Amino acid sequence: MEINEIKDKGLWENFLQAPKEKTFLDSWNWGEFQKKEGNKIWRWGIYDGNKPEGVVLAVRIKAKRGTFLFIPHGPVIKNQNPSFKIQTLNTLMAGLKKIARIEGAAFIRISPIWERNKENESIFKDLGFKEAPIHMHPELTWELDTTPKEEELLAKMRKTTRYLIKQAQKNKDIEIIKSANPGELELFDRVYAETARRHNFTPFSLNYLKKEFASFINDGQILIYLGKYRNKVVSCAAIVYWQRIGFYHHGASLSEYNKIPVSYLLQWEAIKEAKKRGCNIYNFWGVAEKNWKLEIGNWKFGKHPWQGLSMFKMGFGGRAKEYVKTQDFVLSPRYYFNYLIEKARKIKRGL
Repeated sequence: MEINEIKDKGLWENFLQAPKEKTFLDSWNWGEFQKKEGNKIWRWGIYDGNKPEGVVLAVRIKAKRGTFLFIPHGPVIKNQNPSFKIQTLNTLMAGLKKIARIEGAAFIRISPIWERNKENESIFKDLGFKEAPIHMHPELTWELDTTPKEEELLAKMRKTTRYLIKQAQKNKDIEIIKSANPGELELFDRVYAETARRHNFTPFSLNYLKKEFASFINDGQILIYLGKYRNKVVSCAAIVYWQRIGFYHHGASLSEYNKIPVSYLLQWEAIKEAKKRGCNIYNFWGVAEKNWKLEIGNWKFGKHPWQGLSMFKMGFGGRAKEYVKTQDFVLSPRYYFNYLIEKARKIKRGL
């Protein structure tokens, strides 16, 4: 088994057609976005013969707290045999350690795209990894199977969600606009900033959003949704459509309009667009960790800052999907300075 650089977009994207477990963070265009952000990247194929059996996007992250190498939602592999996974990680880590020495990285961080179970967790533990103090990308997502007809999807939703969608459809003051115009990001950003203040998180900058949009728009893989009430934008979302999956990546809303069901209709329109594009899955991105349970059709949460948002997403129907928690491989004592900072941030945010 060996690592070879992949420079051909077609080869990369064609390989990713087959594996079931993947997100747009594995896409060629996410790598292009990372380059726009000023991050150095490596696109590697894991070869066991003439054809790749896995692909990995590695990103060098330079932060004030230190430099590290990051694998977002990877590695993506075809073969789910435990021995193959161990071989893949051993081969990958040998390459990453060499790069880390050159780049001065204090640790290697992997956000695995592997199912969270004892077998997969043990693989990382046995190879010397430790659980990271924070997650970089969702470790628990909520997915909706979009293959049924629209009537069936509506019927499987939470009763309140279905009712609010229908009420919004009747309300002539509500309008949903979908756009491929990057200029609409200015409107998105205004609502996004208010949402960040309300939920006490640091938002991505407008420049960040523009770079992400630019990375996916040439392939027609991203849309901005604006939900208007009486001609005012009160809800919005950025949806990535990639490899027959729709991803609700960014969203925002104005709290003063919470009782107006604009966001419900906006999500329904995004789901219908996913169906039109031949998507089999609509991924709502992250939901709160397992302090919830299903009771007679109602989701009940413990205290969590994502409680309301998670209930909103889950109301559309679907199921949870858990990935192995983010893993760190320590290369230098400098790692522990980063660990303490990230741990403090997690506590501050109530996560």
